[in-house]
Amino acid sequence: MTRKRKKKSGKNKISNLTNTILSILKKERNKSFNYKQIAAIIGVNDASSRNQIIKTLAKLAAKQEIEQVDRGKFKAVVTAEYHTGILDLASKGNGYVISDDFEEDVFIASNNINKALDGDEVEFYAYKRRKRGKIEGEITNILKRAKTEYVGTIQIQQNRNFAFVVADSSKMYKDIFVPINKTKKAEDGDKVLVTLTDWPEKADSPYGKVLEVLGKPGEHNTEIHAILAEYGLPHEFPYEVEKFANDLDISITEEEIAKRRDMRKDLTFTIDPKDAKDFDDALSFKVLENGLYEIGIHIADVSHYVQPGTVLDDEAYERATSIYLVDRVVPMLPERLSNGACSLRPHEEKYTFSAVFQMNDKCEIKNQWFGRTVTYSDARFAYEEAQAIIENNPNVALNSIEASQLNTTIPKEVSLTGEEYNTKPEIAEAVMVLDRLAKKMRSKRMRTGAISFDKVEVKFNLDEEANPVGVFFKTSKDANKLIEEFMLLANRKVSEFIGKQNPKKTFVYRVHDEPDEAKLAQLQTVVGRFGHQLNFKDRNSVASSLNKLLTDVVGKKEQNLVDTLAIRTMSKAEYTTHNIGHYGLAFDYYSHFTSPIRRYPDVMAHRLLQHYLDGGKSANEEVYEEKCKHSSNMEYLATKAERDSIKYMQIRFMQDHQDEEFLGVISGVTDWGIYVEIESNKCEGMVSVRDMKDDTYDFDQSHYAMIGRNTKTMYQLGDEVIVKVKDTDLVKKHLDFYLVSKPE
Repeated sequence: MTRKRKKKSGKNKISNLTNTILSILKKERNKSFNYKQIAAIIGVNDASSRNQIIKTLAKLAAKQEIEQVDRGKFKAVVTAEYHTGILDLASKGNGYVISDDFEEDVFIASNNINKALDGDEVEFYAYKRRKRGKIEGEITNILKRAKTEYVGTIQIQQNRNFAFVVADSSKMYKDIFVPINKTKKAEDGDKVLVTLTDWPEKADSPYGKVLEVLGKPGEHNTEIHAILAEYGLPHEFPYEVEKFANDLDISITEEEIAKRRDMRKDLTFTIDPKDAKDFDDALSFKVLENGLYEIGIHIADVSHYVQPGTVLDDEAYERATSIYLVDRVVPMLPERLSNGACSLRPHEEKYTFSAVFQMNDKCEIKNQWFGRTVTYSDARFAYEEAQAIIENNPNVALNSIEASQLNTTIPKEVSLTGEEYNTKPEIAEAVMVLDRLAKKMRSKRMRTGAISFDKVEVKFNLDEEANPVGVFFKTSKDANKLIEEFMLLANRKVSEFIGKQNPKKTFVYRVHDEPDEAKLAQLQTVVGRFGHQLNFKDRNSVASSLNKLLTDVVGKKEQNLVDTLAIRTMSKAEYTTHNIGHYGLAFDYYSHFTSPIRRYPDVMAHRLLQHYLDGGKSANEEVYEEKCKHSSNMEYLATKAERDSIKYMQIRFMQDHQDEEFLGVISGVTDWGIYVEIESNKCEGMVSVRDMKDDTYDFDQSHYAMIGRNTKTMYQLGDEVIVKVKDTDLVKKHLDFYLVSKPE
């Protein structure tokens, strides 16, 4: 009697083997593989699996999807053109590659991401989707990781042999595996900074190690340090940098004064925010015998102390900018320089780098001079003090202005006292003349196509423990605009002085390209709902209609929404050695020269200007272009950190207002809900579509609206609504609202 053969069990069949082999060969398309190597990569070693691999290789070769280049060795057949680009990941795991080779972004499904992470520079091949004809792709190689450090919460596993870090970023789609000996003794639930060390071929999660234990989630310092760590930004100086700064000779010497233009006798003063500690710019003023005004814009000579090749310069370059968080400043330079040697404090002599202009009452510049100086600041104004002088009748004698009106918000040790005001009436006269000239310069800028963005800034009143006890809005008044105009003048004229030289010389420019036409059209769609109109006829028409729009919305419910959307239509300003002008300011030449305490590009501008004043040859363009790119990138990261800190503080503020109802404006509409900005404090949160229970709502992209299927109720961008706090999540920085109603 013959036995029936048992059917072979299919349980050892390797799933998705064809795609796995193709993916392996395409990823290393310049290498050839035999079946043993593929088996090792897949992680199988039994005879059945090897046979499946051999048969699949033969089938793919027969279909000419792969080729046999040597006995038993196979390579991918490259039938698609490979491209490079930057991956932009969505929170759901899918993504898009932004590539110069395609007009539209290339969609990458989550199963084709192949261990790439958000922001990575990747290689991919593209193909058309059958149904819609859209471009899709598969990532074949990771060329450069955008970042390797992440902030997250550590979860120690019960057997204590390993842990996982759950990243705060919704774009990090995998938890990070950390061996227990690389957790830096973090406790379960701690917030940590982790770095990726490896991502083995067979591993589902990347491997990492903890670099720093930040603290307990939700605690103030933990969350602020986490914001900085998320973007790779520092929160303290290395010991050797602090020591170098502390060992510097910061005395004012006769030997150094002799090398400079001595302007200590010229009336000089600073105007800054009332809580400022570093004063990197000052103005001097005098009337010449010929009736012209001589106005000096004096900038802290940071480059005198921060010399190339030192640890101090290396650290300043790496930081590239100071970071202004809601409760603190992370400075570019150690305090001994930023608040001491380089700060133009009242009644102190300082080394400065100056732009000095002689101009008439029509703001026509008759003479200009650039170079190193030594100055003495006669007084320090807060913006409020200068504003009080400007708002009083200019013909009224200074001693009629009550000291209390000028001094209520300024600490005595840094404020001009009432007695000093009375003994220096020329200071008030200088402020009045400078204000008049600034208004004329601003008016001329607006006529020539400059765009006036005076977006409201949200600020917090904090108690001694950094708890937000109130919200206020910072607006720009005449005193602010006075300083702004003269700083713009110095920046423009320094840039123009170098930019117009022949032969051409390398310089650091601050450029701003023209706005994108498609974004302008989108802006018109939104603002048209409020009865506003843009004019796209030419560059000047666009600028003047944008200015009219920004003026018309002041004080209206849609102001902050329109201001935000208008700014988003603009191109991003950046640093480069290739000058294209500054669209927003309507300048053909523009650089950053006036804030070297807090911006490294200004330090570079000072060095280059002095180099050329000394007759030096053009600096290496490639070197400076690389430094410009680094500075632009660090500025971008600092801005993101600053915004995150504001969002964090807004959520902390709203934690104490959970039982209140607020009037808000719909500031964004998506398929998952609507975003609402509270009018009284500018805090923004989301109403999830799942919580809109009175109907089933659908997202209508063409109308920027959520529309109820049954009631046809519409919640549209710009509509006023009443909301109540649902949830405040400090860790994820999410603020969620309930929708209460529409106001009557």
